[in-house]
Amino acid sequence: MNKADLAQKVWDLHSKKGVEVSKKHAEEVVDFVFDTIADTMKRGDEVSIAGFGSFVVKHRKARTARNPKTGEAVNVPAMKVPKFKPGKGLKDAVR
Repeated sequence: MNKADLAQKVWDLHSKKGVEVSKKHAEEVVDFVFDTIADTMKRGDEVSIAGFGSFVVKHRKARTARNPKTGEAVNVPAMKVPKFKPGKGLKDAVR
């Protein structure tokens, strides 16, 4: 499933309930949710959705890696990386 498929599901849900929503509006809602999660994580904050999971920012230390082609040492700087920790509800649903 991609973002367009998710927007289609949002539109389908509202259409079944008799709510007049355009497909463009459904896409804007999905974009808004993703943008809000990304903006919150940019600030270094966690996004926690009960029963689904948490989006967190982890700090990866600087390290020395090896170029697999040449074997040459490469310095990898410290960086922030996004992580997702699934919640119990999601884990149980997938099992």
